[in-house]
Amino acid sequence: MSGALFAQNATIKGVILDENNVPISAVNVSIAGGLGTQTNFDGYYLLEVPSGQEITITFSHVSHKNAVVTIPALSPNEDFELNPVLKVDIEQIATVVVSANQRKRVQGLTTISPEAIRKIPGANAGVENLLKSLPGVISNNELSTQYAVRGGNYDENLVYVNEIEVYRPFLIRSGQQEGLSFVNSDMTRSVDFSAGGFQAKYGDKLSSVLDIEYRRPVSFGATADLSLLGASVSVEGISKDERLRGIVGLRYRDNSLFVDAKQTETNFRPRFADAQTYLTYKFSNKFELGFLGNIAINQYDYEPLTRQTNFGTLADPIALLVFYEGQEEDRYNTYFGALKGTYAVSDTYTAKFIASAYQTTEQEYFDILAQYRLGEVNTNIGDDNLGEVEFSEGIGSQLTHARNDLDALIMNVQHKGIISVDDESTVEYGIKYTREDIR
Repeated sequence: MSGALFAQNATIKGVILDENNVPISAVNVSIAGGLGTQTNFDGYYLLEVPSGQEITITFSHVSHKNAVVTIPALSPNEDFELNPVLKVDIEQIATVVVSANQRKRVQGLTTISPEAIRKIPGANAGVENLLKSLPGVISNNELSTQYAVRGGNYDENLVYVNEIEVYRPFLIRSGQQEGLSFVNSDMTRSVDFSAGGFQAKYGDKLSSVLDIEYRRPVSFGATADLSLLGASVSVEGISKDERLRGIVGLRYRDNSLFVDAKQTETNFRPRFADAQTYLTYKFSNKFELGFLGNIAINQYDYEPLTRQTNFGTLADPIALLVFYEGQEEDRYNTYFGALKGTYAVSDTYTAKFIASAYQTTEQEYFDILAQYRLGEVNTNIGDDNLGEVEFSEGIGSQLTHARNDLDALIMNVQHKGIISVDDESTVEYGIKYTREDIR
């Protein structure tokens, strides 16, 4: 957003809406003398104008009718709010001929609607559920948020949230023990996904890039979602002086009902919860500081009791009957925090500084003794023991034991710069330092 500074000035700001009260982006806001600005994605604009004189403002957009508003003289340092409504501009045009060309898609990114992410069903609701349906993306478990792209590994996928690289839990195991995805779809504004050919600025993970942008609130809002498997709440708002903006999301999920419909009778409690926030504070027109934070607490308690698996033919039915003793207790806790400073050095140069820290502590403890027998099944209709194993053909036992612990700390410091050469050319550079401590 651009403007001009005067010795004595005032500020005009607001949100430009259409006839359905939907914010309009890319609206040109200008006054006489060449001063002007443009609305952002949320339809918000801010323009500094001379005080002490009448101002005529013109609002123009390619698909809407122009609006001209005259404002009486403003006092020095006065904030004046103006929220105009633009009408759709309909014109009768001649016949249009559309011809195809070989124009290459910019950056090779696939844009995904946040609404589609929220509505798609799945064992673990989130953006990963939708990614698995895209060409070249595979997953071997519907309960997992892990995915692989074009034959790559499952750890070769970059994830960015508001230009900040975020990390997935290392997960000794993935599947029904796995918790919530990092990305909170209730806080998401835009999602871009690239399955290859992405820009060098995204790093060297080789397989794919998932670029998420969280919303910047323009007013107070709240959402809530409740289901048989969990609940989620998000709240967003903005301060009176419009310097502080923030959005907070809370999620809880219990997959007990989903995974209880299995052949194994168990006492099963997979519980996952997380809290996430994105805050920004605008110190001045040139400097803004943002904070992204996440805490995830995942508990998986599993106590198998019995299991019976029937197979064979109608004439020769066979069953495997298993009795269990013991239990499994898993804990996956992750903590993530990042600071992002954006400083507009000049109209053509913007510097960004990002520092982040990520810690994951994972614990997987289990001692489970399985005693099984394989035998023929009673098929006599009317018998009190119908369906039970009568004649054992084999017996055995198996003990599984583990004491797995993982503690990882990853810290990053990064500097990025954006230089605008002209209206069509931009140069970006960056330097990054990463330290990993895995034990």
